Amino acid sequence: MAIITPFPTPQRASQIGFDRFELTRILDLYGRMVAAGHWRDYAIQLGHEAAVFAAFRRAAERPEFRIEKRPALRARQGMWSLVGEAGAVLKRGHELGPVLAPVERRLMKLVEN
Repeated sequence: MAIITPFPTPQRASQIGFDRFELTRILDLYGRMVAAGHWRDYAIQLGHEAAVFAAFRRAAERPEFRIEKRPALRARQGMWSLVGEAGAVLKRGHELGPVLAPVERRLMKLVEN
């Protein structure tokens, strides 16, 4: 009689993503920045530790801003962060709205000019 050995099943780590409200809020800001002529492209990266939305001025360069969601930091400094082009964290918080505020202020300046 043969012994049947089952294939090992990989541990499925949960993937971090944006929910509908969060993505709507981010894409609304992106659309307004595109309409103002400032952004032209975006990328979304969903991983095991973070979900990242990156906005580009042009497709061939580094993102101008990255909006990151890291649920592991929820209890500490907040799971949302706004990262600049150089990699510096510009704003961090528990809610998405205040984290997007510096970009929205920039949009106001673009519209005024």
